[in-house]
Amino acid sequence: MNLNKTVKSYEDLYSSEFQEKLNNNPNSIVLDVRTPDEFQSGKLPEAVNINIMDHNFLNNISELDRNKTYFVYCRSGARSGQACAVMASQGYEVINLAGGIINWNGEVC
Repeated sequence: MNLNKTVKSYEDLYSSEFQEKLNNNPNSIVLDVRTPDEFQSGKLPEAVNINIMDHNFLNNISELDRNKTYFVYCRSGARSGQACAVMASQGYEVINLAGGIINWNGEVC
């Protein structure tokens, strides 16, 4: 038995699958976990910014609606993966944009 193996409790989807699932889920929120400066430089449409590097991150996500599905992204997918792991452990349904916004093929505003 491998005690170091963790079970991932969220999905990693690349741009096209992420966008398709987002478009087909009316009960979704797009969550950008980058810094406010990164967020201001370009974001996915309708995205909400909660900075994973902020010391209030856990408090901020605890206020989110657990009945929604969260489509989470950052620049390259690493921070959003961390955010997804934390959020999933707290009962949220989350999907990570694998490769982040730098590999996004859709609209950025």
